Amino acid sequence: MAADRKATARPWEEVGLTHEEYGRIEGLLGRPPNPVELGLFGLMWSEHCSYKTSKSSLKKLPTRGPRVVQGPGENAGVVDIGDGIAVAFKIESHNHPSFIEPYQGAATGVGGILRDIFAMGARPIAILDSLRFGELDEGKNRWLFGGVVGGIGGYGNCFGCPTVGGEVYFEPSYRGNPLVNAMCVGLVDRDQVFYGRAEGEGNPLILVGSKTGRDGIHGASLLASKEFDERAEERRPAVQVGDPFLEKLLLEACLELLNTGAVVGLTDLGAAGLTSAASEMASRGGHGLEIDLDKVPRRETGMTPYEVMLSESQERMLVVARAGREDDVRRVFAKWDLDAAVVGRVTAGGRLRVLEKGRVVADVPAAALAKDAPVYERPEAEPAYLDKTRAFDFAALPVPADLAGVLVRLLAAPDIADKSWVYQQYDHFILTNTVVRPGSDAAVLRLKGTRRGLALTTDGNGRYVYLDPRAGAAIAVAEAARNVVCSGAEPLAVTNCLNFGNPERPEIMWQFRRTVEGLAEACRALGTPVTGGNVSFYNETLGENIYPTPVIGLVGVLEDVERDQTTQWFKDEGDLVALLGPLGGVPAVGLGGSEYLKVVHGLVAGRPPALDLDLEARVHRACLRAIRAGLVKSAHDVSDGGLAVTLAEACFGGPGENAPVGAAIELPAAGPVAGGAAGDATSSPAARLDAILFGEDQSRIVVSLDPAGAARLRRIAAEEDAPLTVIGRVGGQALKIAVAGRPVIERPVAALKKLWKEAIPWLMK
Repeated sequence: MAADRKATARPWEEVGLTHEEYGRIEGLLGRPPNPVELGLFGLMWSEHCSYKTSKSSLKKLPTRGPRVVQGPGENAGVVDIGDGIAVAFKIESHNHPSFIEPYQGAATGVGGILRDIFAMGARPIAILDSLRFGELDEGKNRWLFGGVVGGIGGYGNCFGCPTVGGEVYFEPSYRGNPLVNAMCVGLVDRDQVFYGRAEGEGNPLILVGSKTGRDGIHGASLLASKEFDERAEERRPAVQVGDPFLEKLLLEACLELLNTGAVVGLTDLGAAGLTSAASEMASRGGHGLEIDLDKVPRRETGMTPYEVMLSESQERMLVVARAGREDDVRRVFAKWDLDAAVVGRVTAGGRLRVLEKGRVVADVPAAALAKDAPVYERPEAEPAYLDKTRAFDFAALPVPADLAGVLVRLLAAPDIADKSWVYQQYDHFILTNTVVRPGSDAAVLRLKGTRRGLALTTDGNGRYVYLDPRAGAAIAVAEAARNVVCSGAEPLAVTNCLNFGNPERPEIMWQFRRTVEGLAEACRALGTPVTGGNVSFYNETLGENIYPTPVIGLVGVLEDVERDQTTQWFKDEGDLVALLGPLGGVPAVGLGGSEYLKVVHGLVAGRPPALDLDLEARVHRACLRAIRAGLVKSAHDVSDGGLAVTLAEACFGGPGENAPVGAAIELPAAGPVAGGAAGDATSSPAARLDAILFGEDQSRIVVSLDPAGAARLRRIAAEEDAPLTVIGRVGGQALKIAVAGRPVIERPVAALKKLWKEAIPWLMK
């Protein structure tokens, strides 16, 4: 059957193009493309490489700001953090390869994002991830989860870059299409940023790093730009194979070379391999390139020009060097035992010409490949399911009698449970910069030789975006910024990875466009421009789409890393516990799309929590001022599981920090309180116990502080117009929560922590 399908396939279909796109290529060339040229267009006009469906929407995102050195359009975004230091960072997806082969799919995703960073001249200092899988009661999901985590750890650990943070969620919608998003952060001198451009007619084009093989052919065009069907696993040969030890050599060689003055431009060979690297460098620089394939080092014999140009073999870079400096390049790479072959030269005229044995096998305008793909305004339609989810009546939802039991269930839920099973497989201390290790709201790194530090996080909630794309996307930005603020840092800029289903379905396009609108609104309100990222469409298997899942990577800067670093865990008995932000408790505001609604009631319904971006910004300013004033000992944002889960997590104590400690909490009722006892399951329009305890109302941070600082904290909160309520004290061995004088939860912290810590290891057994 497969042979029959291949026999009847049209040439353009074999490279993932439509008949209309083929006609457009003929118009650009003035003739039919030959097979090699058609392969080049298939790669570069794929959804994965061309952004032909998303490009018009992405223009709505704010990309400029006083700190932005480089926005979208290069290998990575760059921001200025002062003292002559810049930070390069980016997040990208490797979803489809990770479903086919989880270890190598995740490993090569890490390898690719590392190369994006050192292509800018930056030394990578941190890796983060954002992962989504189906639920762990299925063996296939456990296999995918274990393989992906192993691949991330295996590549990062061997390369020598710490994996310092991330997130992982488990939902049925990801069972056939996991999400593997990897982020990397690097440091570079502000005046030493390099760009991926081909300039200077006659300058040599040098391919460095690994030899070229047949792995990854059609990875970008036919694996990452199509949904999965029942034959998905037959595509295993399209998954690349990585070598982190070779990549470490490549890093050191590239950074050494950049210091010689011999380099004009540098770029990564990732998706679409030599084709994308050459065409993008040429189009950015306004020049052409001529490539002699006979000079490309290969690890397999008999490779055709088509295979060499489409190969996605890993650990390769493309260098445009200054004419006459070829030997300098060879000398540096020979020192690191790597290939460095002059494979072409920069030309005038803007064409990409590919030769084999002196014969031209492809001759196309570079800009036609890199910039002239069609831009689609696909039809959109609001999904029908929203009529049902929006109509959900919280008044009909019973309030559980055993609210302490609800807390236990939430802490053991995989979305909330301790993730140390994941990050214990990562080396997060290598390079000795890690100040706050994984487990708190954000990772914190010191910048050696300065007083500054970086706070890094990844955040997203596909369930929220499924229920309201615009609101859910804005919440993703707000929570990422809130996590960075809780760690003592000022949020600077965002990179995003937008994971969606098949954009040819109108309801998916409706989700995507509203998501971008929400991201743009939140980024403007919170002063965090977008410096780059990735769009991953076609995350669909057998007609089942993933939740629309925008993931936000955010970088923040600490003015004084020793003074300002803050973690989420309570520190000292007798400290006050306070809530910055609104109390919450109205079910229609905070329970929609919540973990409580999913775990306890088996529902994904309502709207995501309401978000006031002006209030969010005021809460951020108040928290950051209080931290910098030395008032705050711990800060933890209220998110999954609501206030009760946040308080429990703050009691648990962090790695290398204090032991677990209890707290006595007294919450006021925001209005008439309903529920909490048998026969008392009515709800009020103002507040109810489950919403007070487990509602995920936004713009809230739980802080702890010495009682002597309470008056000053109140003054800061008042000056920033941020709500502040003192809700309890740290102390004892139990978490005790009362609402309006009525005890509703009392559990030993040690027992809660044990359940929370053992949940994922138990499931993975």
